[in-house]
Amino acid sequence: MKIISAKSLPTPLTLMMLVIIVAAITTWLLPAGEYSKLSSQDNKSFVVSSPTETISLPFTQKTLDSLSIKIPLQKFVNGDIRKPISVPNTYQKLESKPQGFLDVLEAPIKGVIDSIDIILFILFIGGFMSVFNKTNALFNGVKYLGQSMKGKEKLLIIILTSIFSFLGASYGMDVEAIVFYPVLVPLFIAAGYDLIVPLAIVFGGTCTGTIASFSNPFAVIIASNSAGINWTDGLYERILFFVIATTILIWYILRYAAKIKKDPTKSISHQIDGVIKSAFEFDIDLDAKAISLNAKTKILLSIFFLTFTSMIVGIVFFNWWTLEMSALFLGSAILVGIIERIGEKTFVNEFVKGAEGLLSVALIVGLARGVTIILNEGFVGDSILFYASNVVQHFSPSVFIIGVMLFYFFFAIFVSSSSGMAVLTMPIIGALAIILNLPGREIVNSYLFGIGIMFLISPTGSVFPALLMVQVSYKAWLKFIMPFVFIMMILSAIFLVVGIGF
Repeated sequence: MKIISAKSLPTPLTLMMLVIIVAAITTWLLPAGEYSKLSSQDNKSFVVSSPTETISLPFTQKTLDSLSIKIPLQKFVNGDIRKPISVPNTYQKLESKPQGFLDVLEAPIKGVIDSIDIILFILFIGGFMSVFNKTNALFNGVKYLGQSMKGKEKLLIIILTSIFSFLGASYGMDVEAIVFYPVLVPLFIAAGYDLIVPLAIVFGGTCTGTIASFSNPFAVIIASNSAGINWTDGLYERILFFVIATTILIWYILRYAAKIKKDPTKSISHQIDGVIKSAFEFDIDLDAKAISLNAKTKILLSIFFLTFTSMIVGIVFFNWWTLEMSALFLGSAILVGIIERIGEKTFVNEFVKGAEGLLSVALIVGLARGVTIILNEGFVGDSILFYASNVVQHFSPSVFIIGVMLFYFFFAIFVSSSSGMAVLTMPIIGALAIILNLPGREIVNSYLFGIGIMFLISPTGSVFPALLMVQVSYKAWLKFIMPFVFIMMILSAIFLVVGIGF
C-alpha cells in the first residue's frame, strides 16, 4: 500500500530505530546507577542482588519489613510476585556504561529474541487470517453484518467501544486485539467511515480500559501487591473512572465519525496519509441485494468467533499466554483448512503468506523491547526512577500525586511493560507515599492513569503494531487522539486530588 501524501512521518520501523538511538544517547548523558533487586528462591529464601554482591536472606515477613518492602509474604508464596522487586533506599551509582553504535545495532535483535513469544503469536495470527480469508466466509459475514446493521452504525460503535474498553480494564487486552481489525476495518469502511474509526474503537477502547484497570492482573493486581495493599482498595473509584472515561471515548468517536460521514474530506487519515486501501478492506456494497449465509459459512464463522472467545477465556481463567494462544490459532487454521478442503500446498502457502503480511507488525514489537534493553544495559533506567522520585517527594500531597502520575506517563516510554513497571517502581514510590501519609490506592491509581494514558501514544507500546495493521500513520493518529489524551489527563488529575482527600 502506498501513501500518496508526503506529509507523513517516517515508517514505524524507522521511528522505533530513532527511539532506540535516543535511548542510547541518554546513556551518555545520564548517570548510571541501579537499585538492589529482591527475588524469591523457590519460596525457601530471598536473594538480594546488588551491583557489588548477592546475599541470601530468610524467607520471612521480617526480612521484607527490614528492607522497607511493604508486601505481605503470602504474595510471594502464592506466586503473585514473580519478577525481581526494587529495594527502596538501595540506589547505587555505577560506572558509566554508555551504549555505542554496536549496542544500537544489537538492541533490536536482542529485543526480537526477548519478545519472540509475542512475535510468533502475531505471525500465527497472520497465518490463520490468510487461511480463513481464503474461504470468503469473512467477506460474506462482514457483508451480512453490514447490511443487518445499516443505519445502526452509531449503536455498533457504542457497543464495540464499550466491549473493548471492558476487556482492557478487566484483563488487560493489548497486542492480541489486532485479531479484530480484519473484521472491523471492512465493516466500517463499507459503512462510510475512515480507517481511524475502527482503530479508535479497538486500540482506543483497550487503552482507555487499561487506564481504569479495575481488575487487570497485569497492572492493578501486580501494582497493588507491590505496594503492599489489597487490589480491591480503590476498586469502586476505578469502576467509576472506567464508566466516565469510556463514555467520553464513545462520545469522542461518535463526534468524529458523524463529521466524516457527513463530509469525507474531514477525515484526518485522508488529509494526512492520502487515500489508502487497507489490506483488510473489502469492496462491499451494502446497498446490494441482501445475502444469506449457507450452513458451511455459518460453521466457519462460528469457528472464527469461537477462536477469539476461547483466547479471551483462556487468558482470563486459565492463565494462557502466547504459547497457548499461538497453538489455538494454528489449530483453528488447520480445522478451517479441513472443512474448506484446502489442499496441503495451498494451505501452507496461504499460512506463510499471512505470516509474511504481519512480519513488520511483529518486528516493531521487538524494536520496542530494544529500547528497554538499551536503557537497562546502560544502567540509566533506575537512575531515571531515582532522580524523579527525589524530585516529586518535596511537593505538597496534591502536587505530589499528580507529579507521580506524570512520572509514570513519561517513564512508560522507557518501560512499556505494565507488570515490569509495577515491580520496578511501586516499592520505591509506595515508600514515599507512606512518608507523606498518602493512601496506597491513589499511588496505584496514579500509576494506572499515567501509563494507561501514555499507552495511547507511546512509540514503545502497542500503537505501532496497531497502526501497521490498519495502515494509519502515527502523525494522523496523534492528530486524532491528542485532544482525548489531554481530556484523560485532566480527568485523572481530578480523580487523584479528590481521592487523597478520602
